[in-house]
Amino acid sequence: MEIVGYKYTTEDEAIQARKLCADFYELPKSPEDETKYWVNYNVAQLNTPVFWYIFADESITEILGEPITFDVIQEILKI
Repeated sequence: MEIVGYKYTTEDEAIQARKLCADFYELPKSPEDETKYWVNYNVAQLNTPVFWYIFADESITEILGEPITFDVIQEILKI
């Protein structure tokens, strides 16, 4: 599946990108808030090498820069 977003070689890099977005939007607003992060990351476990990624959104371009396009292999679900 073709993804437009941000690709990271380590989970720590993805966590740092997520933190940058949360800090930019000053999240969480209080310790009781359900919303802790503005975005979350995913892992492309079937790709070699494995990598982590965040889907692009116009609300984070200012923070993370211009997104790129890349492929993520996904498991085919049989119904």
